Amino acid sequence: MNSQEQNDDWKRPIKQKPRIAVLALQGDYAKHVAMLQSLGADAYAARLPRELEQADGIVLPGGESTTIGKLMARYGLDDALQAASEAQTPIYGTCAGLILLARQIKEGTGERGGQPTLGLLDITVARNAFGRQQDSFEAPLEVPAVGGEPVRAVFIRAPYVTETGPDVETLASHEGKIVFVRQGHVLGSAFHPELTPDDRVHRYFLSLVTEDEQNSLAE
Repeated sequence: MNSQEQNDDWKRPIKQKPRIAVLALQGDYAKHVAMLQSLGADAYAARLPRELEQADGIVLPGGESTTIGKLMARYGLDDALQAASEAQTPIYGTCAGLILLARQIKEGTGERGGQPTLGLLDITVARNAFGRQQDSFEAPLEVPAVGGEPVRAVFIRAPYVTETGPDVETLASHEGKIVFVRQGHVLGSAFHPELTPDDRVHRYFLSLVTEDEQNSLAE
């Protein structure tokens, strides 16, 4: 297989039926579930640690990151996510999910009293960095990793990444601000791909899941 064929792997139909847990504490988790199901995944809403443990991939949707973080800690979901990451389970966080995956929140943008994060992405994020709810917007993003025309990205009280570690790959930026990153098996975006008909970002995430399964079978 040549390098171009490898780069185009994500475009191929999903042959397996991976189990994708979408954390269902807040946010538009149902739209993530619907889009992933439309791509052939066995996607389901997850609220308990055991439902994350059964998954081949995990999605952390948007919502209010402080509230989600506290609920995760209360019900042991944070520990389940840490264990999943240690097992190299692909994880994708959108908007609040990106914040929760971050190593650090930029000083002055976090909640008073602090906010729990998982530290699974070696990044610093600024919360509500593009403004409040009334400042929500859509913008075209060039995302070479998913190919084709620009992705129509929906930003709602969105964060952006202010610093990245050496192992973090920037997948997309908006006006010079980093809004889509990958570090190995972990993805994070400041925008909401579930709110448009374009399924390329979810398809790209699923390619990480099926790639992980293929590598496990080969070992």
